[in-house]
Amino acid sequence: MAVRRPVAWILAVVLFAEALGVAALNWFLGIVVDRQDMSLAGLDPDVMSTSSKAGGVVFGLYFALCGLVSLRVALRDRPPAGFGRILLVSVAVVHGLLGAVTWGLVGPKAFLFMIVVLGLVVLLLMSHDAHEERASGRAGHGEDDDGSPVSPPPAPTTP
Repeated sequence: MAVRRPVAWILAVVLFAEALGVAALNWFLGIVVDRQDMSLAGLDPDVMSTSSKAGGVVFGLYFALCGLVSLRVALRDRPPAGFGRILLVSVAVVHGLLGAVTWGLVGPKAFLFMIVVLGLVVLLLMSHDAHEERASGRAGHGEDDDGSPVSPPPAPTTP
């Protein structure tokens, strides 16, 4: 089996690793909050701990689901469609927003990671679109740049 779309494979691995990392980090933060037994602005520590753990599980599953979509794209060598495409577009938006936030809060290395993942998602989405255009013959075969035919249509004949 030849690997035709290495971007999809790389993105799938990165998203699975990110899913595990996000879930583990939030779970760890939930344990830390639970063991400190301190209140933040009057919030219950148990609620904060549970919320952190639940958020980690939800975001971990979200990134894992996006990784599954990317893995399916890699295995089938077809562009994502429908719900899978929506998931990949949404994960691109999430990484763009997280990248903007991480520059100020975490630092340039985290920003760079988020932007690389964003680039991988966009590359996956765009490379399949370009591949589909070439395969269907829409790009450059029989049309000018503005979409008009290269040669005039044949003259009508009278019966």
